[in-house]
Amino acid sequence: MNNLNFFSDYLLASLHLAVPLAFATLGGLYSERSGILNIALEGMLLTGAFTSAAATFYTGNPWLGMFTALIAGSLVGLLHGFLSITLRVDQLVSGLAINLVAAGITSFLARIVFSGSSTQRLPGIEAINIPVLANIPLIGTLLFQQDIFVYLLLLLIALTTYFLFHTSFGLTLRAVGEYPQAADTSGVKVPLVRYCAVVISGCLASLGGAYLTLVQVRLFSEGMSAGKGFIAIAALIFGRWHPIGSSLACLLFGATEALQLRIQALGVNIPYQFLLMLPYAIAILALVGLAGKSTPPKALGIPYQKGNR
Repeated sequence: MNNLNFFSDYLLASLHLAVPLAFATLGGLYSERSGILNIALEGMLLTGAFTSAAATFYTGNPWLGMFTALIAGSLVGLLHGFLSITLRVDQLVSGLAINLVAAGITSFLARIVFSGSSTQRLPGIEAINIPVLANIPLIGTLLFQQDIFVYLLLLLIALTTYFLFHTSFGLTLRAVGEYPQAADTSGVKVPLVRYCAVVISGCLASLGGAYLTLVQVRLFSEGMSAGKGFIAIAALIFGRWHPIGSSLACLLFGATEALQLRIQALGVNIPYQFLLMLPYAIAILALVGLAGKSTPPKALGIPYQKGNR
């Protein structure tokens, strides 16, 4: 029974650590499938974390905090779209700039809003306990005793898969990311489609940040995204820009992080710095293993100007 409880707790921790990664990865999926490279996922996560914490801190309502994160994320996505699509700034530079600005602004505002670098414990969003099903051994707490973010994530994975591969707009989005000239010739408004994709990307990534502050740790601290946006990009590549594959990659990285936390808790004589780098090392090894095997959308990172060939 102890082994079963340990394994159940490990799976639960893996899922919880994978959720913010998966939201950011789904966000990156929409953006990059449309041809816009989104290195700004880290900044979007951090923006969502701060705005949800600030709104919850002032109102005491975590649902309002979640909604505020969506608005802030959409604005960051709109900024990335304006720089990348309208001004045709290098998309890598735009994303990195947004990450740096988000890190600086959230740190500055946190010291003003919270009178320090972090908040006290915030009211969070509680888990939804589904009667009877929640009592099933092992899978009960894993699937039927979760918060709204987890259920929303599962729904979004299914809807994104259907949307991308079984709807005309999904076909249009993929066409814009692969052959924007051909899509333009057929009457598709390439900039509009890309703007929509990047705004959706910002909204989804910000939900990952809101999950961090409203469910996972229930406070905001400076730089709390801790590179999760970059791991989300690795998961996106590892999953070959597919919603299900990328989400499973997030679960792998979440399981790796949960493993290093448990190894530390057991007091194994391994330097903790080595354990902290384990998720990032796994991400690098995954990318190295996929070198030449994972093919991105053909127009990814390439600014489009009407009339270009």
